[in-house]
Amino acid sequence: MTTRELQEYWRNEKGCRKPVKLLFEIASARIEERRVSKFVMYQIVVIQTGSFDSNKAILERRYSDFQALQKNLLKTFREEIEDVAFPKKHLVGNFTQEMISERKLAFKEYLSQLYAIRCVRRSREFLDFLTRPELKEAFGCLRAGQYTKALDILVHMMPLQEKLTRHCPLVLVPVLCAVLVCHRELERPLEAFAAGERALERLQAREGHRYYGPLLDAMIRLAYTLGKDFVSLQERLEDSQLRKPTYRGFTLKELAVREYLC
Repeated sequence: MTTRELQEYWRNEKGCRKPVKLLFEIASARIEERRVSKFVMYQIVVIQTGSFDSNKAILERRYSDFQALQKNLLKTFREEIEDVAFPKKHLVGNFTQEMISERKLAFKEYLSQLYAIRCVRRSREFLDFLTRPELKEAFGCLRAGQYTKALDILVHMMPLQEKLTRHCPLVLVPVLCAVLVCHRELERPLEAFAAGERALERLQAREGHRYYGPLLDAMIRLAYTLGKDFVSLQERLEDSQLRKPTYRGFTLKELAVREYLC
């Protein structure tokens, strides 16, 4: 490959793989009082920069959630985050407007600095902080048969999870499969099939993945119901089982309800 061809190649690569940049805002804060506790709940807004983002994520976390994130990150990334300031907890004055306003700015800066560190923003700890509480609730609703509520949460969280995991598309597969299950249970086969297609795109040829066989099986049934080509999907599943017989009879729903149990 000539120097010119190499330069052209890298220009094309840059154009195809534009990094997703996220902006973190602490939009508001509210004091919540329960029977035995009182705390401040911070509303985090996550927006993709560079273009209009119609899928901004809105989530809420309290001080103890931020504190748990810091503790978990220190176990693995102590050197990487040594210059990232974490707002300290005070014995008194935590509920004054002055302190809450100060913390809002501090947490905005904290999340922005963490996101700027590549290994941190790609870490399980950072991803879990931003998505796990909502996804745990969604999968809990799925287990309880509350498919509409589960679907609402999953659809709300998917854009954020997708932005955070461009480097690892497989992370989104369980959520997409859960969306398929919810739509199917709500008798929306077309929407279920669309979610399944997105999941298959991410799995590609990873035949050993635990979702590969059950997903193909579910897609075969949906394709048959919708009058689509199910034969090619069936052949794909059969070929996969001949090469790597790892499908142990779990249905897609049985796999989905095992996610986020703890």
